[in-house]
This record gives sequence, structure tokens and C-alpha cells, in this order.
Amino acid sequence: MTESKTHINLNEKTILVTGSPGFIGANLVLRLLSDSSLMKSGRIISFDNMNDYYDPALKEYRLSLIDKAAESSEIEHVFVKGNIADKKLVDKIFDEYHPEIVVNLAAQAGVRYSIEHPDIYMESNIIGFFNILEACRHSYDRGDSGVEHLVYASSSSVYGGNKKVPFNTDDNVDHPVSLYAATKKSDELLAHSYSKLYDIPSTGLRFFTVYGPAGRPDMFYFSATEKLCRGEIIKIFNNGNMKRDFTYIDDIVEGIVRVMQGAPERKTGDDGLPVPPYALYNIGGGTPENLLDFVSVLQEELVRTGVLPVEYDFESHRELVGMQPGDVPVTYADSKALEDDYGFKPSIDIRTGLSRFAEWYKQFIEDK
Repeated sequence: MTESKTHINLNEKTILVTGSPGFIGANLVLRLLSDSSLMKSGRIISFDNMNDYYDPALKEYRLSLIDKAAESSEIEHVFVKGNIADKKLVDKIFDEYHPEIVVNLAAQAGVRYSIEHPDIYMESNIIGFFNILEACRHSYDRGDSGVEHLVYASSSSVYGGNKKVPFNTDDNVDHPVSLYAATKKSDELLAHSYSKLYDIPSTGLRFFTVYGPAGRPDMFYFSATEKLCRGEIIKIFNNGNMKRDFTYIDDIVEGIVRVMQGAPERKTGDDGLPVPPYALYNIGGGTPENLLDFVSVLQEELVRTGVLPVEYDFESHRELVGMQPGDVPVTYADSKALEDDYGFKPSIDIRTGLSRFAEWYKQFIEDK
């Protein structure tokens, strides 16, 4: 059943994007700065701590693209360096800029990294998100409209080892298999409670294996490319018996943009209290790919673009290994609710997506 939404015109709005030099955040900000059909004027506040989870140079690169786009845009862009776990700084940003739309993409990502560095996940994903929720709550204290819509990143990791596929947002996700997944499920619960208590329109987005140019270097397709270029061996987990619902970055951004413009409708229940204006959606391609097939396409595109030579011996540079702790054998998105409510379904195939990545990577290494 299609949920009713409150339409939000993004033009002339002040939009806070946390995690903006990150992979998804940077592409979202670039889209907002360049697409006049969404915004002709207004202000975008970028917020990130530029941490060293991976090489900060890549974040600097993305930020340079944002700065360049902002120079030719009528939209004001402000970058604030800081941590969302810093409550005073978060409150200061809200007090100074009064954001009407908040897109929280700042989070510590990565399933395997969470096993060795749990404290970072608690700081960013729990405390940091709590600070964002508190700031949204108090945005109504001034008597004006405050935050009209909070959109935040969740993850397909919350589905854990669920056997039923495709994954639906109505599925039980009470048994996470990694700390990362547990923090993301916690974020959804926190958002729901704040929506109920303080009538904050909020929408959580469960992303499915996002990839593309200038992506996260810890993601398999990127790290595998770098290892192959160095002549190292890539490890293919679970002996290749894995399926992932790979989702190209442009599809992710399109989904976010559409969701930003449609907030869950505020309603009052029979008890006179708010019915939580809260929603959750999957954003995934809905066509899980076998990991070995994905690797084959990646290799073909790396050869086609000249990143690797035609005679490269791929067989001697890959090793089939067992499952890693925290991993799951399959991810598979049911994105019908997103299509029903926002008229959008991810559609970019892995050949197209990996072709664009390989072309970007070729240029990226040449420019270094």
C-alpha cells in the first residue's frame, strides 16, 4: 500500500549533509549543486571529520569536486570539519544554519572493521546519530518549522543471515551478525522513538552494496582492482558462493533525492498523540549477482580500459577462501515499496557500473 507523503520543494532550502566527502555524501552534494530542477538557490551545509578509516586523500579529492561544482552554482556551500559525536558542534550548526532537511550519511562503515574497532562504531553510529536526533528535536523549540525531514543511512547488513529472500523491510531483523549491523538497527529504533515522541518526519534507507567511481577503497571491487594492479592475490570469500545486490552510486543518489522530497506525513492518533511519521526503504538493484560473475566483469572492464594488460593472468592472482566473520552469503533487496511510494527502481547493471568505475580509475591513476 502506498504511503502518503508530504511534498517538500528543495529549492531555497537549507540542507545539512553529514558525511559529505564520503562516497554517497559527495555524490549527493554534487547532484544537488548541479541539478537546477531540484535547487536553483539555497544552501548546503557539508559536515564531516575527514577521518583516516581509509586514505583521507580520496575524501579530499571528492571535496575538491564539490568545491569546483559550488563555484559555478547559485547554491551556497559551506563545509564544516568536525565529528557528529561532538554534541556542542552539532548544536552549533543547527543553531547557526537552521537546516530544514537533514541527510545523515556520516557513519563508521564496514562489517569486518567493526570486529576490531567497536568503539569507533559506538561513537559515530550511536552517539553521533543520537546528537543528530536531539538537534532535530530541538529545532522546533524556536517556534518555526524546524527540520521538515530527516533522511538517514541504514544498511542491508541489518538483515544478517535471513534465509528469506528478497529482503523486505517488514522482515525480522533482531539477530544481527556484526556490530556494524547492530548499530544500524539501533539507529532505526532510535529514529522511530524520536519520530513518535517529537513528531520528527524521518526516513531510513537500507543501502545494498554501493559501488562506482571514487568509491570506498575498502569495498571489494576497489580493493581488488588495486591489488591486481600491484600484482597481488585477491581473496574471494566463501569460495565464490556469495551473491550481492550491487547498487550503482547514481541509483543510490536518485533514490535519496526522491525520498528527500517526500516526508512521511504527520498525523495524530486516536489518543491525541503523534502517529510516528516514520518510514524505512530498501535501495537495491533487486538482481543479486554471483560474486564470481562480478569479478569476471570487473576483470574484463579493467582490461578494456587499459588498467590491466590483455595478457594479465587472472587465475594466478585470485584465491578462493572461506567465509569471514560478520559476512553473509546473500543480499537481495525488495525495493517495491520505494517504487510504489517514489516511482523509482534502481536499474543500472553491473556491466555499465563497472565500466564507469574502470574508466574513472584509469584517469585517476594517470592524474596521480
